[in-house]
Amino acid sequence: MTRTSPWTILIAGALATLAFDFFGQALSPLLGFSKLAPVGLAQATIKTVFGSAPKGIGDAVHIINGLLIYSLGYALVARPIQSRVWPNLHWSATAVVYGIGLWIFALYGVAHLIAGNKPFLGWTGITWVALWGHILYAVVLVWAIEKAPLTQSFKPAEA
Repeated sequence: MTRTSPWTILIAGALATLAFDFFGQALSPLLGFSKLAPVGLAQATIKTVFGSAPKGIGDAVHIINGLLIYSLGYALVARPIQSRVWPNLHWSATAVVYGIGLWIFALYGVAHLIAGNKPFLGWTGITWVALWGHILYAVVLVWAIEKAPLTQSFKPAEA
């Protein structure tokens, strides 16, 4: 990846967040699995940290994380590390590893260490739906960033 525009980051984050929410809040329950509640987790985390949480802050945190924070995490941290450590690794492998990292961050770092829930939410059904949801998020995000026209290196047309 040579360059990524701010619009690419936002659009990729939007597509990935839609995929995550569709999978975790619609498709997974339709198939008989747990339903993800990222807004509830964000709301509970804010309440734990600050003592109270205004109505709607969970939605705002979830959307900002999906659109911007996690997108920037890939573009500014995960991808540069991967390109130095294993430069020929396909983007999809990097995406899966990044998704697993997001899952660990969300379910252990945020849900457990900050919000006070059991580690990985007690290894229940929601744990595994969250794992697949974060991997899906990362695959959609990275695909959108890596395949966007502005992420390709500029090559002058041959005469």
